[in-house]
Amino acid sequence: MQRKFNDSQVHELLYQALETERGGIKIYTTALKAATNEDLHKEWTGYLDETRTHESVLTNVFAELGLDTEKQTPGRVVVAHIGDSLVKAIEMALRDGSPEAAQLVAGECVVLAETKDHLNWELIGHVANHASGDVAKVLRQAFEAVEKDEDHHLYHTTGWTRELWIDSLGFPAVLPPPEEVKKVETAIGASRAEQARESML
Repeated sequence: MQRKFNDSQVHELLYQALETERGGIKIYTTALKAATNEDLHKEWTGYLDETRTHESVLTNVFAELGLDTEKQTPGRVVVAHIGDSLVKAIEMALRDGSPEAAQLVAGECVVLAETKDHLNWELIGHVANHASGDVAKVLRQAFEAVEKDEDHHLYHTTGWTRELWIDSLGFPAVLPPPEEVKKVETAIGASRAEQARESML
């Protein structure tokens, strides 16, 4: 038996997704101040530009679905709080730690933010594939425009952060990380890249 999708919860997902992208812009802007590795700085500069595009894509979704981009929900307030907290964590590390430590904190904060962002878009894709009518059409277009970027952001930054941590621990690291070298775009690809790291040292 097919269930009718929950309109109000779909809207909640979109409010949280928009807030996540807005928070992501602030997080990347701050993280770039901590990126001492030139390749990572270049990578995050591109991610910041793409995140701005994702925010624009969602703003268009809101317009097409007749939603208010500024409406606050309890869930959206929580997402904003987490985003602000990640920005403050990076700022704290920049103020109180070494440049290397601040870069690690920034990487971890980006991974945390991108984990939520990736989940949002995975769920948006699920709605697009299982709903019907205008909602499905609008969300499918948005999902197809954004999904590959989100995979890239999460898997590549996870790789960067892992390898920078390994380097800081005094062990040989693969920089740029295997995920970057192998141009990973899927969870399976990320797993294979990590497993191949020893052979890339």
